[in-house]
Amino acid sequence: TVLRGVNVSIERGHTFGVIGESGCGKSTLARVMAGLLPAAEGQVLLNGEVLKPALAQRSRSELQKVQFVFQMADTALNPRQRIDHILGRPLEFYLRLKGKDKQRRIGELLEMVELPHEFAGRYPEELSGGQKQRVNLARALAAEPEVLLCDEVISALDSIVGANVIELLKRLRKQTGVSFVFISHDLSTVASFAD
Repeated sequence: TVLRGVNVSIERGHTFGVIGESGCGKSTLARVMAGLLPAAEGQVLLNGEVLKPALAQRSRSELQKVQFVFQMADTALNPRQRIDHILGRPLEFYLRLKGKDKQRRIGELLEMVELPHEFAGRYPEELSGGQKQRVNLARALAAEPEVLLCDEVISALDSIVGANVIELLKRLRKQTGVSFVFISHDLSTVASFAD
């Protein structure tokens, strides 16, 4: 058993910080919330409704509401897919967007994460680490989630790029009203962002 007696309540539009040393269960908690790792016991509720423990058991609507932003954008993004394809998949799957509507929304998502529209035609290898993490974030936002699970999203970035990503997350929280679960081992970063 990794986590015992964990009871977390996240308010809409707020950032809930999870901090701890390596191996203490921070990522495990986020994976349980997302359904990537079903809990042995206990429940995950969203708006008072119990979510199925495993990802495969959750409905499309439940999957849409809780999105995960992984730590390493390098491994989270398929290097063989262009950015427009990476962002387009959740738009098709969750929102059933196609054609011009999908392309318009891809442009809006790139704007939201402060990347130029031309990046839609690029591959991940053509982007910097910070730019890849912004694409990773845009992909999660494409689903129009209620909760965004950010697992050490700036730990692989240098301090200036990481600080810019935190400022972007603050703006996105105001703009979208999404709730964040922000996981880090850096106390000052969590203190600057979490409610």
